[in-house]
Amino acid sequence: MEKYQEIERSIIKKYRKNIWCKFTKAIRDYELINNNDKIMVCISGGKDSFLMAKCFQEIKKHGKIKFEVHYVVMNPGYSQKHLDLIKKNAQTLNIPLEQFNSNIFLSVEIMNAKSPCYMCARMRRGHLYNKAKELGCNKIALGHHFDDVIETNLLSMFYSAEIKTMLPKLHSENYQGLELIRPMYLIKEEDIILWSKHNNLTFLNCACKITQEKAINENDSKRKEIKELIKNLRKINPYIDYNIFKSMENININQILGYKNEDRKYFFLDDYDKKN
Repeated sequence: MEKYQEIERSIIKKYRKNIWCKFTKAIRDYELINNNDKIMVCISGGKDSFLMAKCFQEIKKHGKIKFEVHYVVMNPGYSQKHLDLIKKNAQTLNIPLEQFNSNIFLSVEIMNAKSPCYMCARMRRGHLYNKAKELGCNKIALGHHFDDVIETNLLSMFYSAEIKTMLPKLHSENYQGLELIRPMYLIKEEDIILWSKHNNLTFLNCACKITQEKAINENDSKRKEIKELIKNLRKINPYIDYNIFKSMENININQILGYKNEDRKYFFLDDYDKKN
């Protein structure tokens, strides 16, 4: 049995409950894939996106939905060492990569942005949408997982003073006909790590030379701070992850101070007396 076949088997067998079933559940529950979709699966070089690509290959082989896939990696200015690692992993995993280049790292460096990670993410998204349009795709798949979702929930509350979440899918505001989907939405990061270790795989982490040159420490980031907070809370309540996640779909409209929906803003006093 080839190495990539062993890796595929591990997804379907050993990690069936925690990876495969959660991947297919997200696709069913959130209606992420439809017949005749043309999906661009975005591979960053990390463990999450590479696992997502393998899951797409499996569901294409075993699923009932008929769709097309392009496995795309963008080179924003990686070093040759990092590019070689991405290509090596793609070969090991038997993923037919389509690479395209951009100058994002150079652009962000010239801008000398105070928040290079934020600017890089925004620019990446634009390049990916353009590539998807070029390929004739109607959907873009990103590898955000369960932990990304709950961390975003708390980041929004603690640092933006609002309640919002990372949705499993959303229509692009600037690129008509394009939709972003997150099929890894229900998969926990710890299970992705276990899968990669089980298969002796080493993936790209952060290969950004800007953060390295500016000595930006990931341990000082707000997301890292939230990750540690959830880790400590889990010691007190083992269900804390699930509770944070489910709270975003169990909002009691009758017991909140207010909300906003596009241009509309509601405050509980607006109809307080009418309810008597």
